[in-house]
Amino acid sequence: MWEITVDKEKCTGCEECITSCPGQILELVEGKSVPGNAEDCLGCETCVEVCEQDAISVREV
Repeated sequence: MWEITVDKEKCTGCEECITSCPGQILELVEGKSVPGNAEDCLGCETCVEVCEQDAISVREV
């Protein structure tokens, strides 16, 4: 199982993580990215790689 954390201070709401996620885990809420279906996360870290703000972290739990 994977835990996704989004730093709302750093997130600009660009949606790059949302569109790149193969598991469709992230969604936009009030202009910020949030994990919606975290239990379906594949742990691929694509969202981490595309986030230019370094606002996302993924770790195995």
